[in-house]
Amino acid sequence: MKLKKIITATHLGNKILKINIETCLSQLLTQEDTDQDKKITIEDKGPKAFNLVSISWESYTVLGTYHLSNLLQELVIAKNNSLEVALIDTEVIEERPVERVSKMIKNYYWNGLTRTMDEKGIISLIHDTKNESLASDKLRIYVSFNDLFAYNYYKGLEAKLPIETFKLPEVITPAFVKSINNQPGILSLKLESAGDKTIGVPFVVPGGRFNEMYGWDSYFESIGLLIDGKVDLAKGMADNFQYEIEHYGKILNANRSYYLTRTQPPFYSSLIREVFEITKDKTWLQNHLKTAIKEYETVWMVQGKRLTENGLNRYLAEGLGFPPECEVGHFDSILKRYADKAKISVRDYEKGYAEGNIINIDLDAYFVHDRTVRESGHDTSYRIEKICADLNVVELNAMLYKYETDFAEVIKHEFNGLFESYNTSYWEEKSKARRHAVDKYLWNEEEGLYFDYNEKTKSQSNFVAATTMAPLWAKLCTDEQAQKLIHKAIPMLKEQGGIAGSTKRSRGDINENRPQRQWDYPNGWAPHQMMIWKGLFNYGYINEAQELIYRWLFMITKNAVDYNGTIPEKYDVVEATHKVFAEYGNVGTDFEYITQEGFGWMNASYQYGLSLLHNSYREKLNNLMPPEQLF
Repeated sequence: MKLKKIITATHLGNKILKINIETCLSQLLTQEDTDQDKKITIEDKGPKAFNLVSISWESYTVLGTYHLSNLLQELVIAKNNSLEVALIDTEVIEERPVERVSKMIKNYYWNGLTRTMDEKGIISLIHDTKNESLASDKLRIYVSFNDLFAYNYYKGLEAKLPIETFKLPEVITPAFVKSINNQPGILSLKLESAGDKTIGVPFVVPGGRFNEMYGWDSYFESIGLLIDGKVDLAKGMADNFQYEIEHYGKILNANRSYYLTRTQPPFYSSLIREVFEITKDKTWLQNHLKTAIKEYETVWMVQGKRLTENGLNRYLAEGLGFPPECEVGHFDSILKRYADKAKISVRDYEKGYAEGNIINIDLDAYFVHDRTVRESGHDTSYRIEKICADLNVVELNAMLYKYETDFAEVIKHEFNGLFESYNTSYWEEKSKARRHAVDKYLWNEEEGLYFDYNEKTKSQSNFVAATTMAPLWAKLCTDEQAQKLIHKAIPMLKEQGGIAGSTKRSRGDINENRPQRQWDYPNGWAPHQMMIWKGLFNYGYINEAQELIYRWLFMITKNAVDYNGTIPEKYDVVEATHKVFAEYGNVGTDFEYITQEGFGWMNASYQYGLSLLHNSYREKLNNLMPPEQLF
């Protein structure tokens, strides 16, 4: 990839130098990578000044951590393109950080995250590194019972590629899913015929250990893809959503076999609307609208499952036993007391329970909630731990309210008020009923906040989380509610780097028996920020939105400048750092020389934030002016 020039060089003017890659890399790393992690960061103790010498003996002094890491990245990009000599543009080495981060996302990271489930793309999907039990030399591909085309295609590739193809049963039960947990594999997605070739409809993965297509990640990634002009990729995400609904009964947590019993937060209607706004393809819209309504009715509105008696919704993941994607040791704090009582090791207790030789109804109940936590996307948080399946959570009901208003608006404006057996009024009444129920059960007038409602205990939670502002995104609030909510929630949740997942008070104390949960204070996450920004714009709170956007982008930019372009899964927004101490670590920080991917929704949040940020703040962001000097 060749990056274009952005910033004015500060000392010797713009030069394009022919550089021997291997020689320069060796010299640069020897001098500047003093901790030998194959990155150049502020923690390295080198002189921070490198004399870049061309093949023709021209020289240029590269100064400072940021510019040195840019040089390292450019050399590696050239090397990865099978070059021995790189043309290094000094103006690229010194380009301004905002423009560099944004262009790396647009021109490099999206490509690194793009996958297809065809002959060309399958190899990159083989590795599943969530824990060692999932690793395999061959990729097992599980194909929908009804997709004979895909089954025959993959069977035909078995002689060429390290894959094994299996047809799923027509009816998929939790017991069946558990039965193949020791033989995990990837689930087929949409294939298309292109002449005499079969190609997979492309999708974007989050990155790192998440090397498959995820549910709500895909929506937020698509926001960034649309901004970056990658419309076909965003359209492909929607097409694969549709495939999953038609073949697996739901938008999946992700397309691995152990996710078959779980869905994820619903954003399908938002995605198809945003794609349609660009493509104006009404036939495509009609096709997807039909499927979105099907998902709404069959996944979310079945009484006794994800629809509760009060008319509101909950998450409810089916399944049996442990979630296979969790790392060894993740549940040790839960299992220890049972293992101690049984006078056996935690590992032996874990094995006995997994194999059905140990019966524990308390653990069974725990894992209903645990799997449901993962379906919610907020895995994990003390807001919902051990009670998730009992909760009408704020964000889910906001999302489904948006489904209902999306359906009403699309049918009204694109289909003259009538779509198959549905008219605009039907969906307007649905949304009104939901708003009434939300006001009754989730809104707390005294506190000026939305809280989750425990349908089992018939009581409101008092846990303050970023999700309290999800109704702003869905335009669910009245103007009066919005005013109260914004003035109450933002001061409680705003930190140096943006909005925290929860307040510190709600999270509670952290200790050996009560470990940090990654969706809680002090951590902040891209989807929360993006929804809150849009919500603030919805209600005209532009200044508040600009501040939060700036805080988030400053944190990302500063960490990228100081740490070799690092863009991770999440941040500690209190300290404004990618050095997060929580379960699973922080995906996107473990790389050598250059990140190939960033992280999906973090990439998108950067592009989306820049698209909303006022130009007057962009210059300040490039100069890394701390937010406390502005706000």
